[in-house]
Parts: sequence; C-alpha cells; structure tokens
Amino acid sequence: MRGVEQRPLADRVAAVSALDEPVRRALFDHVSRAGSPVGRDEAAEAFGLARSTAAFHLDRLADDGLLAVEFKRLTGRTGPGSGRPAKLYRRADGEVAVAIPERHYDFAGDLLLTAIEEAARTGEPVQDALRLTANRAGRALAVDGGPLEKILEDHGFEPRRDGGGLVLGNCPFHRLARQHTEIVCHLNLDLLRGIAGGAGDRRHTMVLDPGVGRCCVRAVPRRARRARRPDASDRPGPRAGDQRPTGSRSEGESP
Repeated sequence: MRGVEQRPLADRVAAVSALDEPVRRALFDHVSRAGSPVGRDEAAEAFGLARSTAAFHLDRLADDGLLAVEFKRLTGRTGPGSGRPAKLYRRADGEVAVAIPERHYDFAGDLLLTAIEEAARTGEPVQDALRLTANRAGRALAVDGGPLEKILEDHGFEPRRDGGGLVLGNCPFHRLARQHTEIVCHLNLDLLRGIAGGAGDRRHTMVLDPGVGRCCVRAVPRRARRARRPDASDRPGPRAGDQRPTGSRSEGESP
C-alpha cells in the first residue's frame, strides 16, 4: 500500500523479473555487497564484460528501482579539465516484495505499532487507538486516489460489483486475519471506512460480512433517508384505544 511507499504490483513484478537474467543478477549482487558505490568500469572488469554491456544491465536495474544512482568525480579534481562525473550505482534503500494475491503484512504491522505507541502516550485502550489509527491511515490512502472502487483496486482489495454494493475479493491481511480474526477484521473495517470517507464516497457503507475466499468487509449500498410526512398517528392527543364514549366515567370518577 502506498501508505508505506508501496509500488504498484506491475512495477514490483517487473523489478523482480529483471533479476531472472543471470548477468544482471550477478551485477546486482556485486553492487549490493560492495562497501561503496560501484562504477561501470569496475563492474565490467569484475565480470569480464564490455563496458556497454555492464552499463546496459546496471541502468536496467536502476530503472526498475533496484539500484540507486549518483554522480561523482573519481579523480577528486574539480573545475575545467577535471572530466565528467562518473555514474555510480548502489543498492536502493527501498524494498521490493511481490505476493500474489496481494498481501500487505508490513502495513498491518505499521498500523499496530503506531496504535501501541499512541496508547502508551495517551493512556487510552490499544483497541481504541488502533481504530483511530486505521481510520486515519485509510483517509491518507484515499488522498488524490480517485473513486472508491479504483482506490480499493490499487491497494489490493480486488473489488467487484454486487448489486449496488461491492464485494472485496481479497484481504491484504489474510494470514493475520485467520490467526487474529477479531482484531484484524475490525482494523480492516476502520481502514476501509477511512478510505471511503477520504474518497468522499456517499453511496456505500462498510460493514463486517465475513465469507469464504474474500475480505471480511463488504461495501453495501447506503439507503437514502427520506423525510416522512406527519400523519394522524404523529399528532398529539388520545390514541384510538384511549377514547371513551361521551358521558361515560372511569371507575372512581365523580359524577
């Protein structure tokens, strides 16, 4: 999820696929284990490659976000005649993980730890802090995300239309939900309510509705509240069963 700098699934698959090429994987491992950024000449010499071949594979790894690039003059000289800075590569700081179907256990862990810290700071129950934390995170995920259905798709919930509502075909916290059902399902509910609120969605209500092979939360159509016109039953006065014939008296009533 993008709340933890998560890249789209297609980009992550492409990045992992880039390592399937043996030379590229060897170059990635070499750069990752180096104690300092590696230049093209050094990488080419390490594997007996043409400099252009090493440059091609290193740039592909950088384009896929696996390597970071920086420029530096290796001679230490500056000014005119010092030459162009060399292009150097180091392992990127970010992580690349692929799970099919989508799983985001790191995001769940971040929410839980944030809630524990908040509870320790304020003294409120952890579950209350978790509800608030999940709702806030959901609203943050929805910022500039577009319509509700698109946001849910982007974050791995696999929404599909079901009448006027949405069934969520995937739970990004599936294994945790099986082991800690009540906590994780309520976390999911508050997260999704936050997403819907942040997206400005007024057509759906998020409710718990566990089922096999899908998320425990469902988006159901929100019923419009219609103003009811007052009728006779709304007017003050005796009800039908309270009326007595004219001239009759209750027991104990004086004439």
